[in-house]
Amino acid sequence: MDNTPVKRHNKWMTFTVPADWEGRTVRTVLKEHLLLSNRMINRLTRMRGIRLNGRMPWLDRPVRAGDRLAVAIRPWEKPDLAPEPVPFGLVYEDDDLLVVDKPAGINVHPVRRHERGTLAHGIAYHWQQQGVEARVRPVHRLDRDTSGLLLVAKHAYAHQLLDRALREKRIRRVYLAVVHGRLAEGTGIIDAPIAREPGHPLRRRVDEHGEPAVTRYRVLAQTDDASFVEAELETGRTHQIRVHFAHLGHPLFGDRLYGGATDRIARQALHAARLAFTHPLTGAAMAFSSPLPEDLRHLVKTLGLAVPNDVLGVDAPARVPEHGTSP
Repeated sequence: MDNTPVKRHNKWMTFTVPADWEGRTVRTVLKEHLLLSNRMINRLTRMRGIRLNGRMPWLDRPVRAGDRLAVAIRPWEKPDLAPEPVPFGLVYEDDDLLVVDKPAGINVHPVRRHERGTLAHGIAYHWQQQGVEARVRPVHRLDRDTSGLLLVAKHAYAHQLLDRALREKRIRRVYLAVVHGRLAEGTGIIDAPIAREPGHPLRRRVDEHGEPAVTRYRVLAQTDDASFVEAELETGRTHQIRVHFAHLGHPLFGDRLYGGATDRIARQALHAARLAFTHPLTGAAMAFSSPLPEDLRHLVKTLGLAVPNDVLGVDAPARVPEHGTSP
């Protein structure tokens, strides 16, 4: 077998087999310790992205204590989107992931064939300027007219680990919203399954036969006409916060799809304000926040909601300049 490395990788992860793992197969170590999926193992095998003591191993070979298993966690890959200068806020970036601040009014990724001008196109452009070749892999989603923090993986392995963390509820996502009316309770849990609304291409509704959906909330400020709420997702169903508050009779301002008034703001009053998770490769605790956009600050002011400056984010430190435009 020709063991000359194929130059198709730019980041390798090395694992030294401990004594208590001796006798297990290479495949078992890859799956149970490094948490690689079968699909990724097969892909790395085809791309020669697995090494045991410097050589391509048989996956069913037993390992010995002290063996060094190397895995190409970031193989070179051709981007699947044409780069395009779409502005977005860059909050954090390293070799494995980035956190961006998405403006309202753009999709995270194309939802129609040949669609351009999405956040993913802008990220692809940002990477092109850095000489990085990677596919844009959002870990979660934000609606087109929802602003705020979004987590994106820079390679398939990081995406797999972050997706697992999301499913295991180890990624904290906190939103700020402005809803109609005064909520009866200052804090609450909305536990109401969500399903597609029959006969409508976009709308969802609370339905006992739908997918489980849980939202925790607390009221931060309110008047008789409006409430400023903090909402935390335990699940991530499509339109979840919008559907849940509309179900309570308190739709979001600007949310024409679910009955919110649009005379004060042109989009749903929803912002992904805080994001916290453990870095999938370094183990570091990561926490980020995003100040409330100007249109939502204006809405809060015109509705007479007494929201402290630290909640609005007006005292937040200066942000990294927007990316996606020509440097």
